[in-house]
Amino acid sequence: MVFKKGHSDFRKNAVEGGYARDLMKDETIKLWYENLKRKSDLTAGVYLRGLNYYCKRMDTDPGRILMDAGADNGDKLQRDFMKFVSIMEKEGKKGAYISRYKKVIHSWTRFNAVKFHLIANIENENINENVQDERVPTNEELGKMLRKAGLRERVSISLMAFSGLRPQVLGNNEGRDGLRLKDIPEIEISTNSEGMQTVRATKDILLINVRFNLSKKRFRYHTFVCEEGVRYLVEYLEDRIRSKEALTDESPILQYDQESKREHEVLGTHYLTKAIREVVRSTGFEWRPYVFRAYFATGMDIAESKGVVSHSWRQHWMGHIGDIESKYSTNKKLPDDILERMRESYSKASRFLETEEKGISEKQHNEEINAVKIMMLKLAGYTEDEISNQHMLEMDVSEVVKKFDDKRARALNNGNSQKVVSFKEVEKYIEQGWEYVRDFPGNKAIVKLPS
Repeated sequence: MVFKKGHSDFRKNAVEGGYARDLMKDETIKLWYENLKRKSDLTAGVYLRGLNYYCKRMDTDPGRILMDAGADNGDKLQRDFMKFVSIMEKEGKKGAYISRYKKVIHSWTRFNAVKFHLIANIENENINENVQDERVPTNEELGKMLRKAGLRERVSISLMAFSGLRPQVLGNNEGRDGLRLKDIPEIEISTNSEGMQTVRATKDILLINVRFNLSKKRFRYHTFVCEEGVRYLVEYLEDRIRSKEALTDESPILQYDQESKREHEVLGTHYLTKAIREVVRSTGFEWRPYVFRAYFATGMDIAESKGVVSHSWRQHWMGHIGDIESKYSTNKKLPDDILERMRESYSKASRFLETEEKGISEKQHNEEINAVKIMMLKLAGYTEDEISNQHMLEMDVSEVVKKFDDKRARALNNGNSQKVVSFKEVEKYIEQGWEYVRDFPGNKAIVKLPS
């Protein structure tokens, strides 16, 4: 999807030159908006437009809202807001959408030090009915969308689906900042003597550093991207190099097309999610862009259930505050040994994320077989020295199984090779692999372990 020069920033237009322009002439409203923006420019824009919409629908203004909130225990504002809720419900608006305006009113009155709390009940206000039945794509469906996407959208989708990144991390709402090449330090850009650039990934699984100002919770965290995602990223960067772009550490991972961008301009959230929606629709699906982050979460759920990743690590990779943040000071890089253990764990979990089936190497196959052999032999009671000295890992699996059975059987019989059992039990023991020796007085028999 190409965004031409006419695509001036959506969020900026909505505030400075659009439907909330008149409100911004008021100094108090401007201060309120800028205060919200310091924490989240997305929330600031939504709340400003929400206040503007409420005022127009209820034929009021921000100043009158404050007066109504402070007079007669806020009775008039309570009744007005209940009328607003009824209007919205009759127009078919969902509870979660209507409840946004309750938050707007509370934010505006609280900022102006007016004690007021809306008591209006809103049906299903805590339920996002638009997404409650939304399922996560399968690997095959994600693969279909990735194949349909252009180079840039393939990267944006894969960084959400394979790394768990929010759209706002890739590019914030104003397009002023977002993920940059410096945030993926294991991508190496080289320039030869003729000024030609090349790009390569120095590792199969790449570390991604999410700066605190890109994080929703305002702390630095780390995640990774798998081999499939790395390939998409390298292909996209190579294409940009062919388009005569000179890549630097400050180059954004996602940006506008060469003919329509300012230098190093980051592709804003609105445009990157719009482009993703077009890819999704073109493949016959109706998912929201955020479903790709849910895809990552689902893959990590599976990996966690199989013991591949820990809960605290998957929390950290998704930018949630958890055990990692309580153990290590926020906004500081984790120790290298922790990051490498995380990388190894993520690598194992990536099979639940990637859309391309890959065979395993002979070395990996042998390592997995040996791991099973060691587990069986240790369960049977063999020590590491016995396993090593007797070269048990060089045995066939069938030989290891026999070793396991023999050792366990001896352990069950306290080391005795023979046992006295009743005649009624002889058949059972023979079925278990024991051998009949001879009769024993008292309607009993002697059985022994096979030699």
